[in-house]
Amino acid sequence: MTISRRHLLALAAGATLPLAAPTVLRAQSREFRLGVITPPNHPWNNAALKVGETLKAETSGRLSLTVFHAGQLGNEGAMMQQLQSGALDMAFIQAAELGSRVPAIAAINAPYVVRSTEAVAKLVRHPVALSLFDYLPKETGTIGLGWGITSIRAVFSAKDISSVADLKGMKLRINPTPAFRDFYQLLGAAPTPIPTPQVFDAMANGQVDGLEADLDFSWNQRFDRVSKTILRMNAVHMPMVALVSGRVWTTLPAADRELISKATRAALDAEIDEIVANQPGLLENFSKQPVKIVVSDVKDADPVIAEYDKIWLPKAPILAELRKVGATL
Repeated sequence: MTISRRHLLALAAGATLPLAAPTVLRAQSREFRLGVITPPNHPWNNAALKVGETLKAETSGRLSLTVFHAGQLGNEGAMMQQLQSGALDMAFIQAAELGSRVPAIAAINAPYVVRSTEAVAKLVRHPVALSLFDYLPKETGTIGLGWGITSIRAVFSAKDISSVADLKGMKLRINPTPAFRDFYQLLGAAPTPIPTPQVFDAMANGQVDGLEADLDFSWNQRFDRVSKTILRMNAVHMPMVALVSGRVWTTLPAADRELISKATRAALDAEIDEIVANQPGLLENFSKQPVKIVVSDVKDADPVIAEYDKIWLPKAPILAELRKVGATL
């Protein structure tokens, strides 16, 4: 093995710990396991596969990564438990799930922090958004390596609606975590829990009046076929965090940690750019379907922002900083 300058620096740093130094420098083969809830070919899954390809190439196969798609390892709550115990090495976990444990993380899901997919891409690269990872080791026992995104979310309604006001009284399938639940309840909607695979049929048979989801997933699932209206609220988005188990992280040599971090950031940067580039095509696809598309009035945001922040600012003061950043993007 060629000893790089980085290895020499690591050796120097560990000179006072002679018993630990051999462990730090030993390059062991390892196969990592990464869980994600999205289905194969989703941008998040493709990013995870890219991380694995990079690790394999950069280490001549010494490090490898197996991706478990579509919730094969359980839902996000189950994967968080596995990360905390060290039974799972890595996972891509939505901010809403993390936010149910760490209110500061949930702040990034607050409505109208940003109002476009392009702004989402800029937000998750901003130092304030990256600083949210500082909460993770203590609160969740995990290490955050980077953000991934989806397009900004819309409401797909089985009813003919024309504004945010029309959501009042509607049974909506939403992400059930507090950040999303509080927003839609403030709008007067009735959050209705439906497992994601059952949403299409639930809309078709009237069990729910609609759902909110990102454009990428909605086109994949063709929710437009059971919708009369797509309401582009430009209000909320659902980023995810690439997590590593803290227990696993402490067992890795510094050089491997740096390589994993670099590979993950590169894959997620490409994923973010892809989401932004793909949105015009998605909107064009929807525009060609027999479904009405409504863009909500920006004035609809003001009352709900004030009420939402009364709930969330005491729990997550960093929301104020995120709003300041979002206003500049």
